[in-house]
Amino acid sequence: MISETLFDDGVRKWVFFGRDPERPGHIIDTNEYLVAHDGKGTLLDPGGIEVFPAVVTAVSSATDLNVVESMLASHQDPDIISSLSLWSKLIPDLKVYCSRIWSDFLSHFEFDVNFVLVPDEGGPLPLNGSTDLQIVPAHYCHSSGNFSVHDPRAKILFSGDIGAALLPDTHQDIKVKNFDDHIRFMEGFHRRWMPSMDAKSRWVERVSALDVDLMCPQHGAIFEGEDVGRFLQWFDELEVASAIQV
Repeated sequence: MISETLFDDGVRKWVFFGRDPERPGHIIDTNEYLVAHDGKGTLLDPGGIEVFPAVVTAVSSATDLNVVESMLASHQDPDIISSLSLWSKLIPDLKVYCSRIWSDFLSHFEFDVNFVLVPDEGGPLPLNGSTDLQIVPAHYCHSSGNFSVHDPRAKILFSGDIGAALLPDTHQDIKVKNFDDHIRFMEGFHRRWMPSMDAKSRWVERVSALDVDLMCPQHGAIFEGEDVGRFLQWFDELEVASAIQV
């Protein structure tokens, strides 16, 4: 699994984990992100059970596991959060931030953690005394209880499944190199999995007002610089939620 530091100013640090070449072929590739502030961190979408060993190894190689004190589940999908039963055995008193509507469902994964229920309007994601990380509403993109995370200090937006791309295993770049070519890896996913034109437009309007240099999805490659704006325009204009004939 590749790990790469995306931002580090000596206090705030973002680390990317992904592109696991050893994962089983039937398992979708996922990206995990560690955000640390002054030596304590939160893991965004820690991943599923199948990739747990690879994620733990990658995180341990980048930092001491004791740094991780909390996690955020952008929504309820198993590729995002089914590993929590294993994480909870490694990290005592683990806090898990999630939408208020999902805690009773996530509990079926059988783990003992402290849920912090996030209201629909979002709010701060506290991290070792810092309160500038913001949980941003992204409901119905694609989940009915869904969040992004914005870091104004690092100018990074964690976008969850928004911006996701299903890349071939031969694709090892962690950042988008050619936006026009990249569309073919994400268009089908967004047309099928984003169920609301109105919700999509609301999210685009909301994040367009934020200062973002890197947009980091949970699948695929990271958007950097002008490609962030290109994605927002493309997504805003994309027709989604249309009936599919089967």
